Amino acid sequence: MSEVEELRQTLARIAEMAHSASNGTSVEGEHNGSNGQDLPAADVPGCTVKTLPRRLLVKAAATAVKINPVNAPVAAPMGAAADLGVMDRLRLSVLTAKYWGPTPRRLTVSFMESTSPDLRARIVSHMNAWTRTACISFVETRGVGQVRISRAGSGYWSYLGTDILLIPRNRPTMNLQGFTMNTSESEYRRVVRHETGHTMGFPHEHMRKSLIARIDAKKAYQWFLQTQGWDKATVDAQVLTPLDERSLMSTPSDQTSIMCYQLPASITKDGMPIAGGLNINATDYEFAGRIYPKPGSAPAAAEHNEDSSDDEEWAESEDVEVGA
Repeated sequence: MSEVEELRQTLARIAEMAHSASNGTSVEGEHNGSNGQDLPAADVPGCTVKTLPRRLLVKAAATAVKINPVNAPVAAPMGAAADLGVMDRLRLSVLTAKYWGPTPRRLTVSFMESTSPDLRARIVSHMNAWTRTACISFVETRGVGQVRISRAGSGYWSYLGTDILLIPRNRPTMNLQGFTMNTSESEYRRVVRHETGHTMGFPHEHMRKSLIARIDAKKAYQWFLQTQGWDKATVDAQVLTPLDERSLMSTPSDQTSIMCYQLPASITKDGMPIAGGLNINATDYEFAGRIYPKPGSAPAAAEHNEDSSDDEEWAESEDVEVGA
């Protein structure tokens, strides 16, 4: 089996498992976890990964493959989708990854609300922290960006990778509730860089089997209900349904990844917190560099699909037509 075929199989398994779940020290010297004490409710991440309306799943898969052919699952080429039944095409679509591809790319960024120049620049600079090793960068535009940030919506969230191209231009693709120039630098590192990771196509690290095995489900349901207002189905989708370890290239789970929730000792079986990431760490940077190699680096490719609800689904008349 070729390296590309093996990677496609790996990424397809990540996509399938993630969809079925839906309805150390950083490079910059920041501490990447808790001190062993329980986390206060204010520190709950509250991040969800948004998914597209069901009617757009096949279209999103075709778009992802057009942008980066390695996104296609090994089960069948996307061109064969027209010959499949509706359910087969939907299944094929959720096996499709959302990575932007190994070619250097600049994604444009705009803001939904009136936002001061210094705040816009600060947010974009943190988004570009990933460019230390990755060939994906972010640049502000005066027009309508591919990445559209709102600070007025509820919570922190982003659509995943290439799915942002299917979001109507009058809607955000990322939400950073309440961020201002008075927001602490540590929150910019923890939240903006995390949500940017989702925009780049990265899943939640805390959905690794070894980490979920440490969580007491009953206590988790109660804690997330109290701190986030999440029901059981949401906790199952966002926290408790593990990815298949066989799909993760045999890499160890990393509880200090920027893509990992901070989870308190009060909901774990061993009485120790899941540290969570407060900043992009060395492993994150290394992975981003493999997936999005800079010119002269070794090439890599695609990824996974994820979860959330479509309670904010838009009308079909608003669907975006993605150009060639």
